[in-house]
Amino acid sequence: MPLKVPPQLTRPSTDRLREALFSILQGRLEGSRVLDLFAGSGSLGIEALSRGAKKAAFVERSRVAAQCIRENLKKLSLEEWSRVQERDAYEYLAASDESFDLIMADPPYASNNSRDFADELMHTPSLLRRLADDGMLIIEVEAKREEIEAPGWQMIDRRTYGRSSILFYGREESR
Repeated sequence: MPLKVPPQLTRPSTDRLREALFSILQGRLEGSRVLDLFAGSGSLGIEALSRGAKKAAFVERSRVAAQCIRENLKKLSLEEWSRVQERDAYEYLAASDESFDLIMADPPYASNNSRDFADELMHTPSLLRRLADDGMLIIEVEAKREEIEAPGWQMIDRRTYGRSSILFYGREESR
């Protein structure tokens, strides 16, 4: 079902990328707890819910985008299994005490910003604390982007689709 997308505030993941991602994750989704950071329209978390995740938290600092997520969840009758946090992703990670089986992040690309949000995210100590022991972190980045190395994380896989890549990480000690 088509989702509402905030005007010019987000760069939604392509249908091809989402389909590939969720084919890879299918065995991990049933009953999982999902965190969708830099959520935009909420498409990643909503897709996870539609494929069997038991709950999803959406974190998006833009009021307009957060409202789009709420409308999309309502349209799909998924409010009961979800929560939208209208706040900065880093503030949320520091303040939360929840843990998640899957953390998905689609931060703004570094080439479009003065900040490298993906690198900052990977170096945020509270991110590792939010991931369940056997959980997985998935970050969408530019295809030309190198692997992000950060303490406590080990890259599991990388897939490229057009101008985007998906980086899969697990806890370093669990590998």
